[in-house]
Amino acid sequence: MNITWLGHSSFRIEIENAVLLVDPWLTGNPMFPETDRAAAIDGATHILLTHAHGDHIGDTLSLAKTLSIPVVGIYDLISFWENSEGISGIGFNKGGTVDLGGAKVTMVNACHSSSLGGAQGPAAAGSEAGYMIAGDGHVIYLSGDTDIMADMAWMGEYHAPDIGILCAGGHFTMDMKRAAFAAAKYFNFKTVIPCHYRTFPLLEQSAEALIKGLPGVQVIEPEVMRPIKL
Repeated sequence: MNITWLGHSSFRIEIENAVLLVDPWLTGNPMFPETDRAAAIDGATHILLTHAHGDHIGDTLSLAKTLSIPVVGIYDLISFWENSEGISGIGFNKGGTVDLGGAKVTMVNACHSSSLGGAQGPAAAGSEAGYMIAGDGHVIYLSGDTDIMADMAWMGEYHAPDIGILCAGGHFTMDMKRAAFAAAKYFNFKTVIPCHYRTFPLLEQSAEALIKGLPGVQVIEPEVMRPIKL
């Protein structure tokens, strides 16, 4: 399994027979070099979305159409796009599990917000979510944008993820200290990868507090387009 950071909260995850583009914000992402675009999307089989904010949906519609691959996510948003944009979609909801090329992807709760921009202001677009992604002998907890929440207790116990991809930039989500607290209290991760940081000065620029808060856990500060093999 390879996990490749594309900057901010965008990832390329190669697992089982799937290549998942997670929250693919490439165009305009200050962390992502446009010269790497072809390599980042090569062989992609699905687009997986956590919520509808612009720094997460990013290039979703253009990629779905040019690559002819389905968009996977909360039913409300996906069904809206299927009707309005003509994309192929796999819409489901929290507690549901879908098979994406042999990877079992379960939608779980997150604590954030989700909306699409519009001329008359933001419009609700379903709700925010995280995912448990099981395959290749691992379970990844992809937190999406969230704060600490009590649901993490049963999620950690029930799904037993060994890898955490955690938002940790602060301001819009939990910060490094809060992410470390959540990981230590509710999960038994072997590996943690922070995201949603370094993109803008407003966000945290270092994972030092996360590393200090998780002794004994492999905390990997990702580098854009450098695969992490697990």
